[in-house]
Amino acid sequence: MSIGPISPIGPIGPTHHSSLITHHSFGSYHSDVSAPLKAKTTSTFSSLDPALKRGGRLRFEKRVTVLALAAGLPGVAACAFLLWYDAYSARVQWTVDLFLVLAWLSISFNLKQRIVRPLQTLSNILAAIREGDYSIRGRRALTGDALGEVMLEVNDLGQTLREQRLGAMEATALLRTVMAEIDVAVFAFDGEHRLRLVNRAGERLLAQPSTRLLRRTSDELGLAACLNPDNGDGEHATHTMQMVFPGGVGRWDIRRSTFREHGAQHQLLVLTDLSQTLREEERTAWQRLLRVLGHELNNSLAPIKSVAGSLADLLDRDPRPVDWGEDMQRGLQVISSRADSLARFVESYSKLARLPQPRFEPLNIGALVWRVASLETRLPVNVRPGPEVILRGDDVQLEQLLINLVRNAVDASLETGGGVEVGWSQTNGKVDVWIKDEGPGLANTANLFVPFFTTKANGSGIGLVLSRQIAEAHGGTLRLENRSGLRGCEALMSLPL
Repeated sequence: MSIGPISPIGPIGPTHHSSLITHHSFGSYHSDVSAPLKAKTTSTFSSLDPALKRGGRLRFEKRVTVLALAAGLPGVAACAFLLWYDAYSARVQWTVDLFLVLAWLSISFNLKQRIVRPLQTLSNILAAIREGDYSIRGRRALTGDALGEVMLEVNDLGQTLREQRLGAMEATALLRTVMAEIDVAVFAFDGEHRLRLVNRAGERLLAQPSTRLLRRTSDELGLAACLNPDNGDGEHATHTMQMVFPGGVGRWDIRRSTFREHGAQHQLLVLTDLSQTLREEERTAWQRLLRVLGHELNNSLAPIKSVAGSLADLLDRDPRPVDWGEDMQRGLQVISSRADSLARFVESYSKLARLPQPRFEPLNIGALVWRVASLETRLPVNVRPGPEVILRGDDVQLEQLLINLVRNAVDASLETGGGVEVGWSQTNGKVDVWIKDEGPGLANTANLFVPFFTTKANGSGIGLVLSRQIAEAHGGTLRLENRSGLRGCEALMSLPL
């Protein structure tokens, strides 16, 4: 195969021959990110081929030379024989023989170079790739030629590795930027609980630079409690703790996981300050509660103030009207009614704040659903049986939860003349109890679980709030949403088994 001119590049691989390769320039790429060159380890195939240990085989270059010489030897010998046995002068014989031998040797050694040089080029390119230099390319990488296709594949390999390394470096740079900018403290500890990595938030939390933190143990840094395996379950543990650090005091969300680097196990510790988030949530809850309290108080105090003013005007009249006693009686009844309403409101608030902890006992969910459905007398409740499920829960609290949901469903269905359906199912280690109605549906889902918010004339606004608290106390969830494609609403309670 004809490769064409070659470009010497210096000894970058296992040989010092000039090779058919070219060095592509990528600006400052290699000056910034290329790994330092390593001394190439000498590798032999003696372990793979026992014959090489005995020295029973020639090197590849010598075998090529011998084969090239052997290929031309018969022709040269035949020409010499014919010359010496024909009627040619000695001068002609020696001249022709010398020319034949020189041509024979020249062609043989040139053939050897044409075979060995491309292989040396491939060796140099692969050595450069192994050392992290992906800019070396082989020339004459052409299709339709065996050696050219090999060069083409090696060039593509170098380009692919370069793109992969560039992508990995960009991802690493992005990760370092994110780690430096996020307001979450990140620490990495080795198997001996010595700090190996910390971001800026971690430095601020411990009030020291990374140069003074690295290689110190978790006990010295005050983070041993965060790495305690008793806090949380499994390798990916999550829990919250009230802790004091040099750079911050408050309640922290602690996440712990493990990873491996160079075969050694490490622990990743992530600390998130929950104090500000909890304060914002507390402020939002207070604002919402005060808004509801103000609304309820105004609804009661405004009529009381108005009636009291009217009664005061009535008493100041001289002479008083004939029916002033009846007016006085009606006014006092209004004041008493509003006072009773305020008393019920306060009692509802107390009930919401004094929800006891559930008492967990074995409970048949099917029997509970059938019992709750039989308590509703205003409208027949259709029960769709599910599998036999036994879970641990508070029978009284869960019964009250289902009673609230079924009563709401019946109230909604009575407005439209629809029905109510209740059922349960078991999936993925949990039981789902659903209540479907055919009422008008939910107009506003944003305030469903706001305390004392109600759309009913005689509602207290705490039924759904209590129901969700009961579900969450059992480790479950409660969700209400409009039915898809159908009229009405669906309440879904999920409890773990």
